Amino acid sequence: MMPNHSRPVPSLLYLLQLASPSLPVGAYSYSEGLETLVFNGIINNQENLRNWLENQLKYGAINLEAALMLRAYQSIAHQNLATLTSWNNWASAAKETKELRQQSWQMGQSLLKLLMDCEPELKTVASAMNLPCNYAVAFGIGAAYWQIEPRATIMGYLHSWTANLISAGVKLIPLGQTAGQQILLGLQNIIIETTEEILTLKDEELQSCGWGLALASMSHENQYTRLFRS
Repeated sequence: MMPNHSRPVPSLLYLLQLASPSLPVGAYSYSEGLETLVFNGIINNQENLRNWLENQLKYGAINLEAALMLRAYQSIAHQNLATLTSWNNWASAAKETKELRQQSWQMGQSLLKLLMDCEPELKTVASAMNLPCNYAVAFGIGAAYWQIEPRATIMGYLHSWTANLISAGVKLIPLGQTAGQQILLGLQNIIIETTEEILTLKDEELQSCGWGLALASMSHENQYTRLFRS
C-alpha cells in the first residue's frame, strides 16, 4: 500500500505536513498536565520547563507513545491489521488518566479522518481496526503510508510533541518566544538520542515512568481556571 501520485513527492514534505503545528487535530488545546505544574509553581521558569521536557522525552509517556507509533508504522508496512489493532488497544490501556486517554483518542480520530480525506485508500485500514484510534497509532499509519523513513518519523513525532508543549509553557509561565526557541534547540540532542533508543527497543522493554504526569493530569480538572483541556 502506497500513495498514488502523478510524480514522486519527497518524504520530507510528507513529514513536515504530518508533524506541522498547523495540522488540524487540536494539539494546541492540550498542555498534558503542564498547566497544573505551572499553577502549583513546580514549573515557573525556562530551566524548569526544559528539565521537565527532557525527563519526559527520556523516560515519560511520550517515549512510550513514540515506540507504539513505530509499531503501528511497522504493522502498516507489513500489512498486518490485526497487529495494528492490538497495538492500538495497548496504547489505550497504557494511558494513566481519563484526560490523557481522551486527548489521545480525540487527536487520533481527527488525524485518522484527515488522512482518509486526503488518502481515501486508508479507509480500509480504519474499517479493519478497533476504534477509537490513538494519536500515536494514527501518526504511524500516515507515516507508513507515505513511506517516511522510520528514524525521521520518530524524530518528527518527538519534535512535534516538544514544540507543542513549549508553546503551552510560553503561554502559561509565561516565557518569551526566544526562550521557547532556546529550549527547543537545546533539546535537539535529547530527541536524537531518544530516537535511537526507541529504534532498538524490544516489545518486552516497553515502559515509562510518568507518575508526575499522571498526578498533574488528574489534578487539572479541579483547577479554578484553565486555559487548556488537559
